[in-house]
Amino acid sequence: MSELLNYLPLFLVLATLVTGALWGHDRFWRRPQRLAAAAALDERTPDAARGPGYEKARAALLADPPAMEWGGSFFPLLALVLVVRSFLFEPFVIPSGSMLPTLEVGDYILVNKYRYGLRLPVLGTKVVSLGEPKRGDVMVFYPPHLDVYYIKRVVGLPGDLIRYDNRTLFINGERVALETQGMGSDGLERFLETLGPVTHEIQYEPDRRRRVQEWRVPADAYLVFGDNRDRSADSRSWGYVPEANVIGQAVAIWMHKAPGLALPRFHRNGIIE
Repeated sequence: MSELLNYLPLFLVLATLVTGALWGHDRFWRRPQRLAAAAALDERTPDAARGPGYEKARAALLADPPAMEWGGSFFPLLALVLVVRSFLFEPFVIPSGSMLPTLEVGDYILVNKYRYGLRLPVLGTKVVSLGEPKRGDVMVFYPPHLDVYYIKRVVGLPGDLIRYDNRTLFINGERVALETQGMGSDGLERFLETLGPVTHEIQYEPDRRRRVQEWRVPADAYLVFGDNRDRSADSRSWGYVPEANVIGQAVAIWMHKAPGLALPRFHRNGIIE
């Protein structure tokens, strides 16, 4: 399903172009011809002869061909969806537990597409720069090794020196403090972490040792971690997120649906920290 969703932007662009071409052809070429034919019928038909046959013939001249009617009906809607999804907001569903406890499997979220600049649909080329990812942002992007959406938290910005020593995170030589929150019901240890202006929960497996890693984030790239630190495939395993692969910032949960036949619920709705 996720692979099919990757083709949705291309489908929207093609569908909008096709229906827009049909609408434009009808609006600026075929419709004037139909109006002229109806006017010519009016001129050659005296008022006294304008009976049911005349009305039927006139209606036939003015009728939209099925293809043109279809294009005219769908073009405005498709154009609106394309603009909103490409430049404003895009829905996204959380597929895994890598961002627990912040985001759960089945959370439906809104991704702000313009927060980091406007990009052309399908091509992904940035045409207007409106801002850059900030430390602590929950970001949606394409990882460098897969053509599917990922969602992680921004830890390292371009030029940062990041060191990860067991559970201790250092950013440009400064230690990121953790505030213990206790054990969750899943047996994982929870902590409060502050990255930039954002304070959020993360979790670790107890008593697990981790190797020391260090990165110097290159220009036009970002280092990202999952909040579920020991159960997340992120920059620690596959590297940096190129700036060109950034999709947008996850800003809000608007619905939650557990896997299976469960009904949608709205108890988790709110802003994403």
